Amino acid sequence: MLEGLPPNNAAHVMRLKCDEAQARSIADLVVETFDPAETAAAAFEENASTASWASTPWMVEVYFGHAPDEDNVRALVACAVGEELAGRIAFGRVEKKDWVASALEGLSAVRAGRFLVHGGHDRERRRPNDIAMEIEAALAFGTGHHGTTRGCLLFLDDILKNRRPRHVLDIGCGAGTLALAAALALHTPVAAGDIDAEAVAAARKNAVLNGAGPWLRPVVAKGAAHPALNAKGRYDLILANILAKPLRLLARSASPLLAPGGDVVLSGLLARDVPGVLSAWGAQGFALARRRDLDGWATLLLRRGGAAPRPLPCD
Repeated sequence: MLEGLPPNNAAHVMRLKCDEAQARSIADLVVETFDPAETAAAAFEENASTASWASTPWMVEVYFGHAPDEDNVRALVACAVGEELAGRIAFGRVEKKDWVASALEGLSAVRAGRFLVHGGHDRERRRPNDIAMEIEAALAFGTGHHGTTRGCLLFLDDILKNRRPRHVLDIGCGAGTLALAAALALHTPVAAGDIDAEAVAAARKNAVLNGAGPWLRPVVAKGAAHPALNAKGRYDLILANILAKPLRLLARSASPLLAPGGDVVLSGLLARDVPGVLSAWGAQGFALARRRDLDGWATLLLRRGGAAPRPLPCD
């Protein structure tokens, strides 16, 4: 379970060994409390093995972009698991690391409909009709290997089979995979932004690498709060692959940007996050049109006054 990726300037880490329920509870609490651009949490089995189904201790790690207030963090964790366990928390320092490069080690090309996301070593996997993207490993999130990104790409592929959106916005573009996919498929400019300057720089490099430089020029922005993105009633497709809390907060500010008949694709959601996100967007007049679940993550297709959800085959 990974809620966000460690911040690009992550130099501080909190670690605690506990059971699975406690690890997940702490990770959830951290994500709901701290800025996702500055903090991320991971909960995992300490010695996971496919050779044995025996229960093993879990570890929760929280990465901070700045030195945390250790007393406040312990008090927060104590709210979830009690003071005794919170007292066992260990704080430390970590070296700055290229997180995406590490994540891509040993991973092969990823196919999502007509889209293919690959590294330089997998160029031979490209087929004549593929919309192929070579994603440069960089300090940014969103490479196509994650279930959320793949879910968005599959919905984008579905949408493109029925129509060609004229104006596309990618909020929280990360390494630029979704915006790049739309730009390459449509051969038209795509608006994109991310709160993280290093993510924006990575997305720009990936656009140039894939011959989409003129179509994709992402900007540093919180949500769509940038003159290059905030075009009321303009977009007929909005993509946002971030986290549950930002997606809930995004509903009010992003909904006026969608043109009549437009689609919204949201991801970065665990199953338990879906009702809250649907409620926030439902208050703005949106309803669930379709849902896709991959690797434990949910991706939603929303429309204003949308139709009843249709079941999707496994991908």
